[in-house]
Amino acid sequence: MAENKALPTVEWCVSEALVDYGEALDFMETRVAEIRDGSKPEIVWLLQHPPLYTAGTSAKANDLLDAERFPVYEAGRGGQYTYHGPGQRVAYVLLDLKHHGSDVRAFVQKLEEVMIRTLAAFDVAGERRDGRVGIWVADPQHIGTEAKIGAIGVRVRKWVSFHGLALNVNPDLSHFSSIVPCGISEHGVTSLADLHVEATLGDVDTVLRQTFEAVFKRHIQDIDAAQFLAQVEAPVPK
Repeated sequence: MAENKALPTVEWCVSEALVDYGEALDFMETRVAEIRDGSKPEIVWLLQHPPLYTAGTSAKANDLLDAERFPVYEAGRGGQYTYHGPGQRVAYVLLDLKHHGSDVRAFVQKLEEVMIRTLAAFDVAGERRDGRVGIWVADPQHIGTEAKIGAIGVRVRKWVSFHGLALNVNPDLSHFSSIVPCGISEHGVTSLADLHVEATLGDVDTVLRQTFEAVFKRHIQDIDAAQFLAQVEAPVPK
């Protein structure tokens, strides 16, 4: 990897236990402010949430087909409705985009590239599609059609990013049926497991780390998950 030695290290943390979505939102709000004022470093946080739906700023009410099935959260990110749950690797990417050309579109393209290269390591061809955010693959259940395997939803505040990407490793795909994922009804969703790829979250995490370093050209430092979670669970300053 061609690291950018002039830039500060990005922290990297993997949470093993399911993380409450509200706690994650609170942490991101606080950490974005800290990154902006220089008191805390940038961070990539890998985690899983319990089953839930999130509504982006463009979410349409009629795309929530069953509001009672799982909790629904206003996410504050771009995009529409999406699902998070066990077996899905969520990566919250909190970066100072001034280190990356102050270009939100280029940032999103880099997140897409991270997922494409990660999937390629498992012999899965992930692709971009014009007009459809996220990463798509051939649908194994319906020849000639496509299914979404990776979602992206970001927010940027004063050039600091939060939220990030979600890659379907082995989630319960039936949980997507109570929403119209990202407002797209003509295509389904899939996962590595659905594509008959035997990969654990740990396997995927290893490749995600390598591809993040290669795509973003940043040095990564692993941090202790227990200490990190103590920060997440601490009361958020008012």
